[in-house]
Order: sequence, then structure tokens, then C-alpha cells
Amino acid sequence: MEQDDEGVEGSSSDAAGQTDPDAGGVALFVDGPNVLREEFDVDLDDVRRAAEAEGPLVTTRLYLDEHATPGLIQAAEARGFEVVMTSGDVDVKLAVDAARFAAEGRMETLAIASRDTDFKPVVETANGYGIRTLAIAPGEFGRSDALRNAANGSVTLDGDESNVTEDSGETDTESAWHR
Repeated sequence: MEQDDEGVEGSSSDAAGQTDPDAGGVALFVDGPNVLREEFDVDLDDVRRAAEAEGPLVTTRLYLDEHATPGLIQAAEARGFEVVMTSGDVDVKLAVDAARFAAEGRMETLAIASRDTDFKPVVETANGYGIRTLAIAPGEFGRSDALRNAANGSVTLDGDESNVTEDSGETDTESAWHR
């Protein structure tokens, strides 16, 4: 279980385990308490596949709080996720880490898996740096429209199977504007 930014398992790294700061690709940040809920039936492999559809992963992080079970932590690590534990609300740690990745240019695409509107400023910050953004929702009823609309693209995971539903994240007005 890693808590720093270096040596991320399941990411583009050198022999010493250091994340390549010049690597392009997708940085996946998963808001565990908001995504891994029984009512959504989300599989971490589906979250990973949704992000990988955008390009190679440069980091894959799952943020959890003190209520996470050892089994969840072990399963996430077995799937190549770096587990970042925090004693409080995971939102602040995830937002700071994602904003730092954006400021340091450590990704071409920021993928945030959450249903929490609190991440809208992070998505907007990444967009301001010219980084493509992707909002991954745990299901149709677990989707934040504000987060989806702020992102360049969005994916809604289908809890029944490994199906992924993609939409552009644009409203009809925005689509017409860009034509």
C-alpha cells in the first residue's frame, strides 16, 4: 500500500519504480467510498478498462478511508491499483494529487471515477492545463451531471455486466457550438 507519488504499481515506471514525469497517457484516480458501493456493483477491472480505452495508464490509484476492509485493499492491490489510505475524507487527498499531476504535466488524460461533484474544480483545472478529462460514473443513478459536463468525456459503467456506456459530456448546445 503506497501513500506517496512514486513507485506506483501498475503504471508506466522505470526499473527503480519511479513514475515517468514525461509519460503521456491516462492517470486514473478512483474515489473508493463513492464508487465501490454495494448499490453500484462496480468491478475495479471495469473502471480500469474504461480508463485504458483512453490510452496507456501512467498511474492507477484507489483512494480509501479508514473503513476499507483488508480484503478490499488486497483485491485492489492484486489488480494493480496503488491504494492510498487516508484517515478522513478521501476527496481532499485525491483532488490535491490529481491537481499536482495536472500541474506537473504527468498525464495527457485525467480520469476520475466518482459520483461526487466536489471533483468538478479538479477537472476544470486539468482542462485549463490542456489535459483531456474523463468522468467515470459508477452507474446511471450514481452519476454527477456537473462532473460529467465539466469533463471532455464521460463513461457510465453498467453494473450488470462489463458494458461501458460512453457519452461525449457535451450538451446539445455545446455540440452545436463546436460544429
